[in-house]
Amino acid sequence: MTGHHPSHTNDASNPYSEARWPMAGAVLAAVVLTLVLPDDLRLGPRWVLPLVEGLLLVALIAGDPVRISRRSAALRAVAIALVSVLICGAIWSTVRLIDDLVSGGTETNSASALLQAGGSVWASTVLAFSLLYFELDSGGAAARAHHMPPTPALAFPQHMSPELNAAHWRPRYIDYLYLGLTNSTAFSPTDVMPLAPWAKIVMAVQSLVSLLVLGLIIARAVNVLA
Repeated sequence: MTGHHPSHTNDASNPYSEARWPMAGAVLAAVVLTLVLPDDLRLGPRWVLPLVEGLLLVALIAGDPVRISRRSAALRAVAIALVSVLICGAIWSTVRLIDDLVSGGTETNSASALLQAGGSVWASTVLAFSLLYFELDSGGAAARAHHMPPTPALAFPQHMSPELNAAHWRPRYIDYLYLGLTNSTAFSPTDVMPLAPWAKIVMAVQSLVSLLVLGLIIARAVNVLA
């Protein structure tokens, strides 16, 4: 939702609203992963991305604490900005890691350092994409708490099986985290089907990124250990 709706401004009692802490925990986990990345895999100085992400997260929590239920154009803009920063950081680290794997960077000469750096980058992409799905699907968590569209961008099993009572079900962050994880390991949709064009594109990009990272890491690690 893009507009402000006074009647729902602080509707924290909405039974369909989601707790803030899972999403906030995912952002904090992404911040930690950014801090432990090697300098040449990080976008900007060590403190820049964590500071920006932390400030945006604080703004979200201050504007809509405890449960995500307030529909506001300003909060929506902050949420999209936060996800954009996370995605940019994850993609930058992925590109730098792939470049190091191809050209032979400092992290790629040690199997343990390679696995640590590669694992951090891969986990960062999973978290960033899961938050992207979380914020874009059906207008975001606050919009989903008040209304679900007849055709969502991402179709979960509950949407495709009427006997599961989908009319009274809302996807939570854990559902999007599971989507991000399975899409990064299976390199294709598993139980969640992308219906909207943007969902198909984003899931395809995540699958390709994960395939490149995991494939090159495994190949390089085998080469180092051989």
